[in-house]
Amino acid sequence: MRGLTTAALSLLTVSAALGLLYGSSNPTATLGSFSTSFDGRLLDQTHNAVLAAMKLDGAVIEPGAVLSFNDRVGSWSRDQGYRRAPVSFSGTLINEWGGGVCQTSTTLYNAGLLAGLEPVERHHHQFAANYVPPGRDAAVAYPNIDLRLKNPYPFPIRVKVRANNARMEIRFVGPGSPPSVQIQSNVIQVRQPGRLQLGHGPLARVRNPGKAGYQVQVTRLINGKTEWISQDSYPSMTRVVERLPASQ
Repeated sequence: MRGLTTAALSLLTVSAALGLLYGSSNPTATLGSFSTSFDGRLLDQTHNAVLAAMKLDGAVIEPGAVLSFNDRVGSWSRDQGYRRAPVSFSGTLINEWGGGVCQTSTTLYNAGLLAGLEPVERHHHQFAANYVPPGRDAAVAYPNIDLRLKNPYPFPIRVKVRANNARMEIRFVGPGSPPSVQIQSNVIQVRQPGRLQLGHGPLARVRNPGKAGYQVQVTRLINGKTEWISQDSYPSMTRVVERLPASQ
């Protein structure tokens, strides 16, 4: 121990005490983690998602406290470094500042579910997201539509983020032992997309690929106890094909 300062020794003592108290010798044990892929996402969507994720990195949730996605990340505007990218609005893709940020909130939500956190506020998208199973998404819109997760543990927990152009991973870490968690999704109904054809001609251009709709219930089995999480209903999105005349 020679060479260690009094402050360093105190930190070591506190870390050891936390490990004994909460059943882990590692004060940064992973309580739960989740990752999503950027495959198929546009560069600007990926940029926005990673930027928001980096603002979550290092967030500490004290015992009994609530993490607000919007409070931690803030607005996703141009002056904060965000770009315009496609978001779905009533089934139509439009460019808005921060398009793609909902993938970050969704990744955080699923990491929180697997870490045993309590969802205080969560909203689903109008249409099912492509990067997680239906019922597992978490839509956000600053400042009114938020994702909030509560720390149920008697010790503080921290958010850790790893992200690049391919994937994003969010972990919750703390001195306790990871809970035994299983997320169960029960798809009650699948609604196949309709088809709309515009114009006439030998050539076809897909204006909207369409998307299935779902009614789904999500429960969580945590340490042998079943908890109700959510019930969501997503409408189907119509497939739109435009018929064009042959090129002259």
